[in-house]
Parts: sequence; structure tokens; C-alpha cells
Amino acid sequence: MLGQLPMATEIIPAELGEAEGCIQCQRGSKLVLFVTGKCHWGCDYCPLSDNRRESPDMFANERRCSEWSEVIEEGRAMNATGTGITGGDPMLDMERSLEAVKQLKAAFGPEHHIHLYTSIPFNPVNCSRFGEAGLDEIRFHLLDGTITKYLPVIDGCHEAGINVGIELPCEPDKETDLLALLDSMNGSNIQFLNLNELEITVGNQDNMDVRGFNLSGAMTAAAEGSLELALKLKNYAKDMSFHVKFCSASFKDAGQLRARFRRRAKTTLRPYEVLSDDDTILFGAIPTETEDAYDDLSELSNELGLSEGWIRYDAAQQRIELPLSIAEDIANVVEVPVLLIEVHPTHERLEVSAVNLNDAR
Repeated sequence: MLGQLPMATEIIPAELGEAEGCIQCQRGSKLVLFVTGKCHWGCDYCPLSDNRRESPDMFANERRCSEWSEVIEEGRAMNATGTGITGGDPMLDMERSLEAVKQLKAAFGPEHHIHLYTSIPFNPVNCSRFGEAGLDEIRFHLLDGTITKYLPVIDGCHEAGINVGIELPCEPDKETDLLALLDSMNGSNIQFLNLNELEITVGNQDNMDVRGFNLSGAMTAAAEGSLELALKLKNYAKDMSFHVKFCSASFKDAGQLRARFRRRAKTTLRPYEVLSDDDTILFGAIPTETEDAYDDLSELSNELGLSEGWIRYDAAQQRIELPLSIAEDIANVVEVPVLLIEVHPTHERLEVSAVNLNDAR
């Protein structure tokens, strides 16, 4: 046994030599900026959903954005310490990606850590542009699995003061190629290699079936054999010039995402809302027609002694929202429906469930 993984929802302690982008991401403090869905490479393991694949739209976390001000607003909503710029391939819209770095640094300051992913061995003359804009870290996804054609841009980014890494899915049938890659990286200007556990998703399942990959368990999207190979590679490279990190599928889906949700919730939580153990937001609600809202809101505020901020009317959902504890107390007293509402702590506040607390309809 080469190593054990922590529970999916734990914050993983930083390893010596680990990339700063990973450290912040594990804490849930990085804004995820999807600058474009454009990507020409057609990797058979790509997990990108159909609604983002080849889309020109920009997303800050789960929020669709058309203006930089919206991106900045989302960053502030989660008190972001940094941003990961992703896609698609961000370098297929290089100017937008460059502008993203400039906008984020201007809004949050030079300490706001920004890393960017790309598969493109772009012209090294652009390295200085990104370095001057403030890009802290770049991660190359190697289209052919080798660093040969990437070396000029790797060296250019290093000279521009940008930390350089490689990030790849750990494909169980590529052991020989990955071992050769480790040898070729040793002594280069590459500072880290991130191996992501290969995932089988709705977007890539047919391709993964063709390659003969199976799920490693009933409760995970991970491909069988990916973890074992990653740990073997990590052990192989322990004395090399770069750091190797393995990121499990369960941690990406549960730990990392939930940490970001939790951080955003704590920043944006309304006075009457509470954070659940599942990192969702809970509150009470009473369905109310718009024409009755003002009178009902005033009556409830007075009867329950709730000050401003502790009770509000949501016009879009046509309901009065109030503390869950109070909703539970009055559920069997009032003759109108009283609900427990559960939402995700995202900009759209996607509703997870609505549970009746009484028998009123």
C-alpha cells in the first residue's frame, strides 16, 4: 500500500512543494472562472457538460456572467483569495484570459493568486504579457503526453516569473507513457505535476466504455486503477525536481466543491438562514401572493417580534422567508402552509427541497 487518501470532505493539509493554486483550491477559497467553452482537442475523457462545451459564455463559479463587474461580485460573495481560470481552453480566447488576470488583480490586489489551465504551447512572446499582468501560475495539459513542444513556452513562463506545472488525468492504461513523462520533466523548469483521478461522467461514459474502464466503486465517478497508478507515480518521482500531487475524484466533487459552497454561504448568509451539515442553506417560508405580501409581512413581523433583516418577502418565489426555528414553532398554529426550504449557496440559489412542516395546503 503506497498511501491512503483522506475522507472526501476533509481539507487536505498542504504537502511540501505543493502548488499554491492547489492549496487555496482545497480550502474552497478560489473563484472558478470559466472564460470560454471553446476547445478543439476533443479529449475522450473530457468531463465538460454539454451546456458549457464550445459555449462562448463566461461563468464565475456557477454564475453566468456577461460583465467583469459580475465576476468581481461573485469573487467578493465568496471572499475569494484567488482565481482558477479554466475552460474549454482559455488560450483559445487569449485576450479575454489576459483581461481576466488584469481585472482580478485590479479588484482584489496583487496578493490574489491566479492560476490558468491550457493545452496550447502558445508563442512564448506572450509569456511576458501574462507575467506583467500578474498571472501567478500556469498549468499545461499535454496533448501528446510529452513536454517536447511545450518546452519553449514552459521556459518563457518561468522567465516571466510564472510558476509552471503540468496537470493531467491519471489514465490507468498510460503507465509507460507517464513514467517516461516523469523522467523527461526531471531537471526542467516545471515545478509540479498534478495527477487527477480519471472520472467517468455522463459526458465521457461512451468513450470510457470503449477503452474498457470501469468505475472503482458504486459511490464514486473514479475509474478503476487510476488511484493505484497515481500513487505509484508519486512514489517513483519522490526524489525528482518537481512535486507530484494526486487529487481524487471524490475530493474534487465533494471536498473541494463543498468547501467553496461553505465559504460562499458564510459570506452571504442572511440573518434568518442557517447552514446545514451538508453545506446547504435552510430557512422557513410561507407561500404568499404578491398582493397580500405587504400586509402579511407586517402582521408576521409584529406578531413574531422580528426586526428588519430577519424576515423578508421573495417576490420571485412568492413567499415570506423567516428563521426555520420560528417556522417550526408556528407550523401547527397557523392555518396556512409553512415550509422548510433548502437551497444551494450559489448565486442562483438552486432549490434542493421544500418540505411541508404542517398539513395546511
